[in-house]
Amino acid sequence: MSAAITGHLPVPGATLYYEVRGTGPILLISQSGEGDAGRSTDLVDRLADVRTVITYDRRGLSRSTPRDPGRPATMADHADDVHHLLAELTDEPAAMLGCSLGAVIGLRLAAHRPGVLHTLIAHEPVAPVLLPAAERARHEHELADIRRLYRSDGLAPALRAIADALGIDPARPDAEPGLTPQPMTPLRVANFRYFIEHDFTAVIDDALPVSALAASTTRIVPAAGRTTPPTVFDRRCAEDLAALLGTELAEFPGGHNGNTTHPRAYAARLLDVLGAPAPAPQARPARA
Repeated sequence: MSAAITGHLPVPGATLYYEVRGTGPILLISQSGEGDAGRSTDLVDRLADVRTVITYDRRGLSRSTPRDPGRPATMADHADDVHHLLAELTDEPAAMLGCSLGAVIGLRLAAHRPGVLHTLIAHEPVAPVLLPAAERARHEHELADIRRLYRSDGLAPALRAIADALGIDPARPDAEPGLTPQPMTPLRVANFRYFIEHDFTAVIDDALPVSALAASTTRIVPAAGRTTPPTVFDRRCAEDLAALLGTELAEFPGGHNGNTTHPRAYAARLLDVLGAPAPAPQARPARA
């Protein structure tokens, strides 16, 4: 397991914390939900021998601090943050794994800045805009209802509602053997607060230019977890993205959070989908 090189990058409106590990062509991972730079550590352990892996704290989470905490981040902000981060670390187009909210960030980059990414694996994007109008409205109301539930009853009921919306069954955990679950620390609680209060709004209000995705020069791979129920929101978004692009849906091990619950099998599938890496420059040294 290689040691991480860490850095802080000033971007418009915030300072981003990031980590770089490994060797080989660059792969940036944008995590779901409350996930920060350390959320995918078990997956990164299995990629760092063949990829230079960049992870980061989304603005508002952990060590990435907005300059104006009262101004909620938008999806455009999140996408611009990734653009600035990659511009800091490489001169070449990169591969990106976007999970859930992270997938929507990647789709925005593919639509607005197609030269930044050569490949985006969009795992179960939480993007109601991809769905037919009635279904879109239903899920936007669902997200707003979860936010109201969080404000009235707290985190535990909201987490149960999020799990139900994403097809996760907490009573039947599905994970590879030998994993140590990440505890619900005060920092994760704070990150969930920001995610529900601010990023839900960012998703609901996002004006992702869906028509631009089919014309993007970025290779977009819609993906879904093998055990994610076919009727739930996140898989439906992935399926409609695949239909829009005229491509097949790539299935990955596990469910919505397969990158954290099945890191060994997920890494193997990820490398298979990415294909044999072409020679590429290493990431530039991190900024202290």
